[in-house]
Amino acid sequence: MDALTGLLEGPRARGAFMIRACFDPPWSVRIEDRAPLTVMLLVRGEAWLVPDRGDRRLLRPGDLAIARGPDPYTCADDPGTPPQALILPGGECHYPDGRPLNGVMDLGVRTWGDRPDGAAVMLIGTYRVQGEIGGRLLDVLPPLVFLTADDWGCPLTPILAAEIVRDEPGQEVVLDRLLDLLVIAALRTWFARPEAAPPAWYGALGDPVVGPVLRLLQDDPAHPWTVAGLAAKAGVSRAALARRFAERVGEPPMTYLTGWRLALAADRLRDTDDTLGAIARHVGYGSAFALSTAFKRAYGVSPQEWRTRAA
Repeated sequence: MDALTGLLEGPRARGAFMIRACFDPPWSVRIEDRAPLTVMLLVRGEAWLVPDRGDRRLLRPGDLAIARGPDPYTCADDPGTPPQALILPGGECHYPDGRPLNGVMDLGVRTWGDRPDGAAVMLIGTYRVQGEIGGRLLDVLPPLVFLTADDWGCPLTPILAAEIVRDEPGQEVVLDRLLDLLVIAALRTWFARPEAAPPAWYGALGDPVVGPVLRLLQDDPAHPWTVAGLAAKAGVSRAALARRFAERVGEPPMTYLTGWRLALAADRLRDTDDTLGAIARHVGYGSAFALSTAFKRAYGVSPQEWRTRAA
């Protein structure tokens, strides 16, 4: 598994909220849904994205923005336009005075706003649930990621625009996968930029000693790794590896491995029906009890509670 794959394998939408938003000026929507990740792709017109903290940005056709929750923000034709709708958790939509707005602006299949051919058209995809490997990705993203049409020119845009308004069997799965691909393509482009500021371990993959060790841990977390064994693989002393790994990654090798194993376990608890014993073996724990103890210490709940909440 290469570094980018390990970081980006988190996006796995399941029943993501997808909509085609169409507006005529003046328009303004306040988003307070606390979603972990929302993607906004402008198809027509212009739109300002105004976070509560940070710089506002103007989106033009082909531009894309990724908002990392839970911070709220406003999307509008102009930064000075007062909000006309408020988006809350669970897809609830209200007028600013609190009156329900759900259904009032529906324009057809996954289409919402003033009119289907509005002056501004934006495709929006929202992840409702945060996975733990996805959590590692979210931790390294700024509140807002922007890519202009010149930055990336993604071929998925016309496909998503056509699919989002279709209503056919299996359409939800098609849209989920398209959203995943869109996010991965966008973040792959963004991580290549100098201002991306990836996590310490991501940068450490270029280190001639620490990089190979990180790949061993990511590729085979179930192996009974020790610092001595990893040092032998890297061709350095145990002390040298421990020191260099901590300097480059920010934590000792075994601490990093524990976090990686538990993140994998958390995702499998959410995404599969595997028994705790099977998951323990997959991520490198000798028994379900050992995994359960470590999991509860790290997450504050038992694996079963985690699975129940995720469901």
